[in-house]
Amino acid sequence: MWRSWPLLAAALLLAGLAGAQITYGKLNLAGQQVQSIGLYGAEYINGDVLGRLVNVTRDGQVVRVTGLGHTLLVPIDLDQQRATTDFNTVQIDTRRIQAPAATLVNGNLYLPLSTLATGLGAKYEQGQLTLAQPELLGVSSRAGQNSDRLVLDLSRDVTLTDEARGSRVVVRLRGVKGEARKYTTRGAFLPSAEVSRDGDDLIVSAPITAASGYRVYKVVRPSGTRVVLDLGPGIPRGSPAILERVTRPLIVLDPIKTAGIGRDPTLDVARRAAEMLTKAGWQVQVTRDTATALSRDQKQQLARQSDVYLALDLGRFPGSNRGGVTVYEPTGRAPSQLVNGVRVGAALPYGSLVVGDTGGTRRLSELLRGELKGGNITAGQGSLSRVMTLSEAPQAALLLELGWASNSKDLANLSVERRLQALSVAVARSVATYLTARANNNANISAAVSGAAGVGQ
Repeated sequence: MWRSWPLLAAALLLAGLAGAQITYGKLNLAGQQVQSIGLYGAEYINGDVLGRLVNVTRDGQVVRVTGLGHTLLVPIDLDQQRATTDFNTVQIDTRRIQAPAATLVNGNLYLPLSTLATGLGAKYEQGQLTLAQPELLGVSSRAGQNSDRLVLDLSRDVTLTDEARGSRVVVRLRGVKGEARKYTTRGAFLPSAEVSRDGDDLIVSAPITAASGYRVYKVVRPSGTRVVLDLGPGIPRGSPAILERVTRPLIVLDPIKTAGIGRDPTLDVARRAAEMLTKAGWQVQVTRDTATALSRDQKQQLARQSDVYLALDLGRFPGSNRGGVTVYEPTGRAPSQLVNGVRVGAALPYGSLVVGDTGGTRRLSELLRGELKGGNITAGQGSLSRVMTLSEAPQAALLLELGWASNSKDLANLSVERRLQALSVAVARSVATYLTARANNNANISAAVSGAAGVGQ
């Protein structure tokens, strides 16, 4: 008797399935192989399985399906046979049609594929539901007072990611079809954008400066989806505090005053370079002006916060006949144990974002001497130790000697406008190039890291 129970249960199950006319099959759901059922000749899919493609929620006897730019309200008809007919009313976005409805099979929610295809704008045939590839339909822009806007019109909703990589914002649109091309706008903060391809994805990138923030969001509508990029100083910047020094690096220019020469060339060069860098969106602080100057302790504190610390000075030594421009790199141990620890290889999360090795200083020195040469100024190279402000800097630090106070030729050169401008441009360009390259490298460490655009050539 006990042995007959399994056979009886199986017979009842088969009888139930036969009565409901349920068959099982395989379905290609937008590239995914899943199981479907045949119910009175109509193909249905389990609600949980459909949830891998779109959002499926149940509210009483109505199922809400949202995704791909559409919203479907599908009633649940407990009469399985009637559910497969056009007896029920289904709402697709704002219109209503008579179409097959959802139903329950063994207590589980199932939805008709024919209705889903109609509502989601998909192509359907038995055993396969195919989505039309999303397409970039158009690009438009709008200039604002403190931010600019770029609008991408897509044929349907897509998955996207965004990040700031060095001097550009990059938006990746998954599986979108579109042409690669460049766009120009009338915006001051978002003057251009570029669309390129990366495999099946479409990449949209735009320049960003250190003074600007950005945001990306979607507006999903029945007729398609809009991806909006807002960019400019009016957009709040958002990045983890530990990465703030990379997303908004600090440049410190320290013009050392030389008495008794009748002019102040170090301050003149520092001011000009600071103005160029600030206009390009960088954060710059000059340690003094004509009337006031930071104390030694204040300068050391500023040096500890810097990403580039550049001292400008004139050489002076009684009776010396030296002359010319020289770029000095600091040597020796830093006062900070943390800085020394990272530089000799101690592991520290995000350590390279906080403390740079000596390679950064060397790279900045090379860039500065190269820019000076481009301005017809030959600069020597040297090293020095025991300069407190330079050794306190955790990142790149240099001393640029503009000439010698005891050299009449050097002093005469420093009174020439073209010479002062060449020195200033070399400082600004080398610092901007160095920091932009550093930001691009650090973007591989964290997608939250963003840099800024440099000074133009």
